[in-house]
Amino acid sequence: MRRPSLPAMQAFRRVVELQSFGAAARSLEVTGGAVSKLVAQLEKDLGVRLLHRTTRSVSVSSQGAVYYQDAVRILDEVDAAAETVRGASAAPDGRLRVSLPTSFAIAWLASRLPAFMHACPQVELDLVLNDRYVDIVQEGFDCAIRIATLLPDSSLVARRLGKVQRLLVASPSYLDVAPPLRRPEDLSSHASLVYSQDGGPAEWPLSGVAPLQMHGTCRVNNSVVLRELLLAGLGVTLTPDFVVADLIAEGRLMELLPQHRPAAQGVFGIVAHQRHVSRKVAALLDFVASQMPHAHASAGKAREGAVTIRLNKSLR
Repeated sequence: MRRPSLPAMQAFRRVVELQSFGAAARSLEVTGGAVSKLVAQLEKDLGVRLLHRTTRSVSVSSQGAVYYQDAVRILDEVDAAAETVRGASAAPDGRLRVSLPTSFAIAWLASRLPAFMHACPQVELDLVLNDRYVDIVQEGFDCAIRIATLLPDSSLVARRLGKVQRLLVASPSYLDVAPPLRRPEDLSSHASLVYSQDGGPAEWPLSGVAPLQMHGTCRVNNSVVLRELLLAGLGVTLTPDFVVADLIAEGRLMELLPQHRPAAQGVFGIVAHQRHVSRKVAALLDFVASQMPHAHASAGKAREGAVTIRLNKSLR
């Protein structure tokens, strides 16, 4: 049995990640026929079918899904060896596929992203905005950024990049006609606007009281949408500071019950393997960490790339 070649493994990896032979070919700057031949040779060398093909789609077989994880690990280790030989001064390069929370990407990262792209012009960014916890291995992500209060145990690993404060806010126009709001219990008589990924109630963990179960007059899985509803005077919400900080500074929104602010949430960079964090991944995570509040306090740790928290496999 012939040993699988690295070009064939790379072609297979790109097809899985991009779910298309054509897209994989464009990414690798080869013809579609070349990618097809490489994958076919890989399947022949292994003696298994890795991909199911139709005229309109491609999907991974169960054996292909297992092999994909090993292929990613091997190819990443090859890249790591090359980076070691090139030396620490080599610039980050290559395609970088990142999963990001939608509102964080739109309201916080987007305005800062040009600075990263100017600093790392050889990195080809592929950003996917989605609030669900993606399987970074199965779905072909180099890393993910997640915002959470706590992260459960797992084989995935994480680096703390910074923190985000959530604020209870409403517009002056809403407060002018709403009942008094002097304590958390008063929220029961207010119109609440709820961030919820599943459309159900959400928990608001205000400090000093038991967590409040909020059903909301409107539930949505995007905080940027809630921002517009707040400005329209439609209610109160608990939202990350990066979504509304500018509006509070302009007096268009007001923070409520600041003495009951919830504990800050952590911003984490998630990677699949602790052994090797590529230069392009480290560059992005370093950049995000440097831009977060209190970055100067943790600047000494910004380039460690050390993974500090282990995650649960259910958090993907």
